Amino acid sequence: MNTATMPGPTPPLHSLRPLRRRHFNRLFAAVYASAILSLLYHHILKLLHSTTLVSFFMSFLLFISDVVLAYMWSTTQAFRMNPVHRQVFPENLEKVLDRKDFPAIDIFICTADPYKEPPMDVVNTALSVMAYDYPTEKLSVYVSDDGGSELTMFAFMEAAKFGKQWVPFCRENNITDRCPDAFFTSNHAPTSTTMEIKMMYESMKTKVEGAVERGKVNDEYISSEDERQILTQYRTKDFTRQNHPSLIQVLLNSQKDVDNTGSAMPNLIYVSREKSTSAAHHFKAGALNALLRVSACMTNSRIVLTLDCDMYSNDPLTAQRVLCYLPNRSNRPNCGYVQFPQRYHGLNSADIYACENKRLFQINPIGMNGLNGPNYVGTGCFFHRRVFFGTPSMYIEPEIPELAPNHIVDKPINDREVLNFAHHVAGCNYENRTKWGSKMGFWYGSLVEDYYTGYQLQCEGWQSIFCDPSRPAFLGDVPISLNDALSQNKRWSVGLLEVAFSKYSPWTFGIRAMGVLMAQSYAHYAFSPILSFPITIYAFVPSLALLQGIPIFPKVYEPSFYLYAFMFLGAYGQDCLDFILTRGTLQRWWSDQRMWLIRGPSAFVFGTTEYVMKRLGMPTRGFNVTSKVMDDELSKRYDQGVFEFGVPSPMFVPLATVAILNLIAFLGGFVVILKGRSFGSFFIQMFIAGFGVINSLPFYEGMFLRRDKGRMPTKTTFTSTLLVGLLYGIAFFALKI
Repeated sequence: MNTATMPGPTPPLHSLRPLRRRHFNRLFAAVYASAILSLLYHHILKLLHSTTLVSFFMSFLLFISDVVLAYMWSTTQAFRMNPVHRQVFPENLEKVLDRKDFPAIDIFICTADPYKEPPMDVVNTALSVMAYDYPTEKLSVYVSDDGGSELTMFAFMEAAKFGKQWVPFCRENNITDRCPDAFFTSNHAPTSTTMEIKMMYESMKTKVEGAVERGKVNDEYISSEDERQILTQYRTKDFTRQNHPSLIQVLLNSQKDVDNTGSAMPNLIYVSREKSTSAAHHFKAGALNALLRVSACMTNSRIVLTLDCDMYSNDPLTAQRVLCYLPNRSNRPNCGYVQFPQRYHGLNSADIYACENKRLFQINPIGMNGLNGPNYVGTGCFFHRRVFFGTPSMYIEPEIPELAPNHIVDKPINDREVLNFAHHVAGCNYENRTKWGSKMGFWYGSLVEDYYTGYQLQCEGWQSIFCDPSRPAFLGDVPISLNDALSQNKRWSVGLLEVAFSKYSPWTFGIRAMGVLMAQSYAHYAFSPILSFPITIYAFVPSLALLQGIPIFPKVYEPSFYLYAFMFLGAYGQDCLDFILTRGTLQRWWSDQRMWLIRGPSAFVFGTTEYVMKRLGMPTRGFNVTSKVMDDELSKRYDQGVFEFGVPSPMFVPLATVAILNLIAFLGGFVVILKGRSFGSFFIQMFIAGFGVINSLPFYEGMFLRRDKGRMPTKTTFTSTLLVGLLYGIAFFALKI
């Protein structure tokens, strides 16, 4: 046998390595679970031996709080049972697959408000993926403008012109930062070509930002009659953002548009689906489903990437990394999507609002990667189009054959018949009496459409891959004020509870569909707002009891005291270890645990309240887009690590109340002890109040020490002080019964 003629082994495209700490995690989980059972037994004994109604009520509140905390701890163990690390080798891809055989990719970018989501940010995101190290004729970028704004349309007409210079510039110079704004603010080489491109970019930026500032596109910015006709569509009498016909504009066509070197440009298509005040539009999920249908008519690529409008590409090889898994190269037969973590630029050193969300976007997905794969987080996710049409074993045929994932588009994207069909499927009433949003596409029924869709896909039997390269694949913006950060979490809380208490609850449907561990993973998110109860109870009850000189926890020398100490130190210690081992810092971990405590009495309470109001049919505020607009003074304070209060948000009232109460209780505790009471009897209450004081330092600064515009509003401080007095009065009379 002539071994010289035998082909060599196929080079690996990816690898998998289980993390060694899984063994420690399993052992610690067994020990900690035993401690939880002991604590609950201690609570039950205390309830049975309560001598007064007040002591029974306080013991009952602490018991329920610890039951909730115990359950939420149990859900975190699903992430710790089998964490794995995956690595891809894109350098081997072309040894396995020729570039001409790379599958086409449809890229979806959604925006909804040009004033909260600046069009230049959306443009930068689009240009960064148009410049992927990938055959340009196989890239199609679809921009969904749910704001129906001529400002966004104008921004992308300008982006189409600039892209013809930017895409070849990145390719010829092997640029890594292919987001124009990121590149021009970095330490780039100031060559003549670079300076010329930069001038073009600044010119485009000036035009777009000037139009946004004025609220309209002036005639001097319109360079052709075609552009004028496009923009005229927005200026008709009855056109509003909530009531307008569908608008679909092919801005770049890869079959005829070329860059300045003669190479094909990616497709760039602007889509604003039809809106009517009489038809439900289902927020972002509705926009994504409209893009699924419109793209099916025009390109119908096998792979679909969804991106937030501010989440630009930071690695030109990202699409090639995906091809190491999709469409059928992973070791998972039913792999439906590859999820990259959300990473952010511009975070201050301490990440004071914990916007990195390391647990959600990095730590937990590593754990789910060893199960059936991570959840979908709304951006940075590459899907196999087939996943939106039924289970791996049961394909659901769409109502029109042209929308099927295996349909081959054989006409140009600007063909009149293709465009008419695209307008038809983008209609506001198209989904009536169809399976869109329930059996096909992105799922409706929750404000967190990403979580809900990923959950349903995995319940159907699809699996996923978590890909976390050392260089972040995507980078996005973060809220830089406390109110924006909490408002975002409140919105998530409402959506998560909508899933938690639906017929598809992870408690019931999830366990049957995908097993206990995966169901527990999803339950961890779905039920996270119920943490509002234990956090709020521990924020108020121990301090109020301390001020009345009533001990409610074991004395220092009692065995059950060491149980409390072990549970606190064990939970916090393991959490800190997970954080540090995932490229975290101790400073950011402290901010993360502080925000976990802050969300409890604020975002979680308000989110839970809004969810209950919705279930009762009461009016609520509905969906709000998180602002990505940067204010110079606000940005400066954020960079300095200073909390931004500024606005009189109702969510600040309970937080300021807790801060003031714990400070008074901590100082008052010393008075109680000086009166002859045993320090050991009040140690845990003193510790809880002191821990609250340490975590509330930014609030004391905002209420009493600062004079800038970002300080805590005086009205909020005054209201919170009155509430502390009211609570003290109630406790004084109630606890003396």
